[in-house]
Amino acid sequence: MRNESITRKVLENIPTVKVISKHGVGVDKIDLKAAAEQNIWVTNAPLSNAMAVAEHTILLLLACAKKLVCFDLAVRSGDFKIRNMMRGMDLAGKTIGIVGCGNAGELVAKKCVYGFNMRALGYDPHRSKTVRIREIEYVNSLEELFVQSDFISLHVTGTKENDGLIGNRQLSLMKPTAVLINTSYGLAIDESALYETLREGKIVGAGLDVFAQEPPLLQNPLFTLPNIVVTPHVASLTYETAERMCLHAAEGIDAVLSGKEPAWVCVRPQCPRMPCASVYCGS
Repeated sequence: MRNESITRKVLENIPTVKVISKHGVGVDKIDLKAAAEQNIWVTNAPLSNAMAVAEHTILLLLACAKKLVCFDLAVRSGDFKIRNMMRGMDLAGKTIGIVGCGNAGELVAKKCVYGFNMRALGYDPHRSKTVRIREIEYVNSLEELFVQSDFISLHVTGTKENDGLIGNRQLSLMKPTAVLINTSYGLAIDESALYETLREGKIVGAGLDVFAQEPPLLQNPLFTLPNIVVTPHVASLTYETAERMCLHAAEGIDAVLSGKEPAWVCVRPQCPRMPCASVYCGS
């Protein structure tokens, strides 16, 4: 399944299902508690889109740093003199702050460190010290990361605990030359607070691929600002990612029906249903 909500009611009406395999990464639309109670495996494909999301993050980072959209629109309208009135910024020597150091966050850090000679800070209270990577300097608080970073990139999960993670307090800690990027979870940012911060020029800009409401309203005030770059939640929508999502979702189903442990487990039932009966697989 991809975007459908798999609620408790849905699960109660498909009693023969053995496994739900997410065609993607986020499982926030699946009632994991209900699945566990009904002894249904839940798997996902966490490695399928990390590279695409990391690349899209770099796209937004560069677009904001180099004023890409502003320059593009100016040249198209005949304003070539804008080159004398506006400047971009270098990435080399700057600090990228990664909020959420999972697969995509780690890839962003590596691309920034090795590709642009940047310093990478990371904050992830759920990340075990045993799996941390050497390219990231881990900090103890979100506030510390916001104070030190020139670019901040969010790579958090779509869960209630991350709703409103970034609000007025965090935004007020950012450098006036800083940029905020979000390619993970729209509700993680208080959009009203971000709008006021950008409108008042308290930070340089923002790049968003996700929004609190999707599709966003055309009247979203963020769209009136010149210092924001937006894309329609497409960070993971590449040809290669689509192929990996299909393959990894199918591998999860095959493993369960073969009596094996899936590679990526979100719910491991205590008493799995026998794999010989029918299977539900949404698209």
